[in-house]
Amino acid sequence: LQYKDRWKGGLSINMEKEEMREILIRLRGVTDWSQKDFAKYFHIPRRTLQEWELGNRKMPEYLLRLMIYKLENENIVKDFSKIFEEI
Repeated sequence: LQYKDRWKGGLSINMEKEEMREILIRLRGVTDWSQKDFAKYFHIPRRTLQEWELGNRKMPEYLLRLMIYKLENENIVKDFSKIFEEI
């Protein structure tokens, strides 16, 4: 995984679909929520989340940034961005 350099100071401007997919899967894993619960929390269709996680569609990078921001600021996940500094 190539997150270390890209994560410092936030996500890079042009992340690849596969990198974003892996971050999304890890983010949901840290919450320990099902796809259904994760999608419901963010008010997105479950099928859309499935497509992003399967790599069939690329999610907007700004949305991934907002998801991480929201989960960290609501203390649902803690220091998620630091996970990528260790890789």
